[in-house]
Formats: sequence, C-alpha cells, structure tokens
Amino acid sequence: MARYIGPVCKLCRREEEKLYLKGERCFGEKCALERRNYAPGMHGRKGQFRRKVSDYGLQLREKQKARRIYGVLEKQFRRYYEEALKRPGMTGATLLSILERRLDNVVYRLGFAESRAQARQLVRHGHFEVNGRKTNIPSMILRPGDVVAVRQSSYNNGYFSMVKELLAERKVVDWLSRDDNRLSGQVLSMPTREQIDVPLQEQLIVEYYSR
Repeated sequence: MARYIGPVCKLCRREEEKLYLKGERCFGEKCALERRNYAPGMHGRKGQFRRKVSDYGLQLREKQKARRIYGVLEKQFRRYYEEALKRPGMTGATLLSILERRLDNVVYRLGFAESRAQARQLVRHGHFEVNGRKTNIPSMILRPGDVVAVRQSSYNNGYFSMVKELLAERKVVDWLSRDDNRLSGQVLSMPTREQIDVPLQEQLIVEYYSR
C-alpha cells in the first residue's frame, strides 16, 4: 500500500501551521514549526513575502492540508470526495465525517495512539479488532454501533500497558465512548461538523474538486 514516508515536519512547515502529525512532539520546543516558521526548501524564507495567493491556490492548499492531516493519498482522497458527493447534505461536512470514521482515526481519537500515523501502524500490525474480528485495514470506515478493541493477545503488550495509564489524560470526542479498563471504544453516532475539531475550511475543498 502506497504511503508518504518523508519527513512529516516539512508538511506542517509547507502548510505554515501545526497539523499535529507527530503527537506530543508537536506541543514541545522540538516542533519544527517553532524553530523554522517558514516553508521548506531554498526559497522558503522568500516565500514569506510572495504575492497574494490565488483562489485556486487557497483551494489546493486546503485540500492538501486535509490529506496530510488524515494521512490519505490523492487517489483515495478523491474517492472519499466522490462518495460524499453522492450522499445527501453538505458535501464538505460529509467528507470530513467519512475521514473521521476511518479506523486509524478512530483509534487515534480514542487515545490509543499519539498520532494518526502511529494509529495506522498499530492497526496494520494487527493489534485491534472490530466487532470481535481482527482487522489490519486502517482505511476501514466504521459505523454507529461498531466496537473497536485492543486484541486480547496485545492487551499485556508493554505499549498498551503504558497507554492504559495515560488514558485518563486523553479526552474522547462526543461521538465516541471508551472503556478504559477493557481498552475498547464504540462509535455512538455519525460525527457532526461541530464535533470535528480539525482546522479546515471544507468548502474550499469542494470548490477545488468542482472546478
């Protein structure tokens, strides 16, 4: 499966804002954006004084930002957009709802991982089950009522023992519930736009694909 394997801190610098791609590191002094608050590359500093960005440029940057936050490549992201376009309601909000319900994002939202990238790796390594069945597909889209849990064989893993101690400090979003003792969680409802705290203007993404 294709995926981005380059330095993720450059992605934040390119978007000129924190995308929180490295978990706790993004909150500390080691954050690359704190040390070099300009775009990467030899022309990065000069780019701070570039001319006004066009409407197309704004739309493109918002689409790229969404892709990078959720760790999705272009072909798959466009497929999510086309799926959202077929559904009733606001296309942008529906797109974000689909992205939020990816299994790797749900694992991250439940507090079992510091970042979506780490959650993706944990899922790929087979540490989770959905509705009692083992799965290693990070892109699985969950529905209300689905239960995600750490597999019994991984329950006493050193990593999850550490996570269990940290769960009290990690809040759960309103559309999910979590059982700290069993290291499991359930999707309670479809996430609404008000419940999704990502810094995105999804209408720009819709405008980008509607050109």
